Amino acid sequence: MSTARRASLGALTATGAVLALVLSGCSAPASEPSPSEGTAGGDLVIGVTSDPDTLFPWKATQFQAVNVLQNLYGTLTEFDENLEVVPGLAESWDVSEDGLTVTLHLREGVTFADGSTFGSEDVKYSLDTIALEATAAVARSSLASVTAVEATDESTVTLTLSAPDAALPANLAVINMAMLSSDDTEEALNTTPNGTGPFVLEDRTPSQSLTLAKNDDYWGDTALLDTVEFRVIPDESSIVSAMQSGNVQLAVFDDPLVAQTAEGANVEVATTPQLSYHALQLNATRGDLADVNVRLAIQCAIDRQEVLDTAALGEGEVTGPITSPAYKSDPDVRPCPERDLDKAAEYLKKAGKEDGVTIQTIVSQGEYATSVNEAQNLKAQLADADITLEIEVLESGAYVDRWIAGDFDAAVALNGGRPDPDGMYGRYFTSTGNLNKVAGYSSPELDALFAEGRQTADADERKDIYAQISEDLEDNAPWIWLFTSYTYTATATSVDGFVPMANGSLQYLRTTSIK
Repeated sequence: MSTARRASLGALTATGAVLALVLSGCSAPASEPSPSEGTAGGDLVIGVTSDPDTLFPWKATQFQAVNVLQNLYGTLTEFDENLEVVPGLAESWDVSEDGLTVTLHLREGVTFADGSTFGSEDVKYSLDTIALEATAAVARSSLASVTAVEATDESTVTLTLSAPDAALPANLAVINMAMLSSDDTEEALNTTPNGTGPFVLEDRTPSQSLTLAKNDDYWGDTALLDTVEFRVIPDESSIVSAMQSGNVQLAVFDDPLVAQTAEGANVEVATTPQLSYHALQLNATRGDLADVNVRLAIQCAIDRQEVLDTAALGEGEVTGPITSPAYKSDPDVRPCPERDLDKAAEYLKKAGKEDGVTIQTIVSQGEYATSVNEAQNLKAQLADADITLEIEVLESGAYVDRWIAGDFDAAVALNGGRPDPDGMYGRYFTSTGNLNKVAGYSSPELDALFAEGRQTADADERKDIYAQISEDLEDNAPWIWLFTSYTYTATATSVDGFVPMANGSLQYLRTTSIK
């Protein structure tokens, strides 16, 4: 494919920027791409395969929902195009010498979409409410080190920590940590979002389209586009047809074969390596999967490269658990780095399951293109080891509901990666992690390692800690990590200024224009 591999390749070489920020604070301006060559104005249509399943940012896990919400809401910190942490709603922050106090200095003059003023009371409300178990916020564990939030004055917030937290600046940058007005409720925001982002909600027709309009009162540079419509077209090939006819100007594809068909005289395709990872998630609390030997048998029976070749035409690479650039796992350091059916049989024998096992497996259809192909290939491979995957294909919303509830034996999944591994896995694989029900696995050893990883200042020491975490996860096989892949951002040649990112974010719609 003759694609323009622009923008995000540099993100995969990011190193210790997050750590440096937590040690020294930050006052640098947010990094933005070069100004667009296009002119202000215009309406952009983005083709998407699924309707957002929620408009409440603290609970969003579906990629389509996250992509919309990133443009409606603001966070205290942000990621730039190289996935380095930069100021957001907090224009700077200071960290005490002992690392136990973080003082956030908020931007002044910021307003919500309803015209109300953003201030320290909204930050306190947001952080306190995210931290409540009853809220069921998916990023709650990211605030595990925060013991108190004080609205010191209208533009200053003081965080008291139980221990230094090197991951905190990066964790504050994800949309699940969006700042909400203290006057808002989940019920209201699911109908009428009220954020501080570069766009506001203009119109929505469920299962058909959702339209954003530029926020003229945005605290940063005003978006160039007048509107952005997310138009639901369930099939990626149909999105290609809509692009070729000029009805859609931007789409992000998962399927490399579809991306090849999209590229043409009026459509350009950019290929971006992703931090997100494909995995077969095993629920270690359920039935036969409670035995580590069964899980290791599954791990040994899978040729990960074959899954990648079958589902994504080999466009990507086999991965271990951690995809964060500075902490990346070595996929060869695992039991059975290559498929080994004899070893799989040995593990089943240890488990007393020589006659095989049957695993109920959920698969999402519509959230990403390769899911069903991955599931079918895994099913075929595991059958050779007398391991039966019984596949249940669910629409995206139903899948997310089952997944969040931990209501599955196994799940074929695409999970978002992050620049810092604490944000990736601390909420899953610690005993107090708010998504531990999804992971189905934790241990005192992992609890201690994750705590050490947050508290450690030295970059090399952190790398060693997360290497130990990766080894523990591979040796116990709660999930089977498969591969990372690419996204393929197709844009009409009239579109200028959009920057694809390695975390899949569409945040640079705010710099996009129509030429």
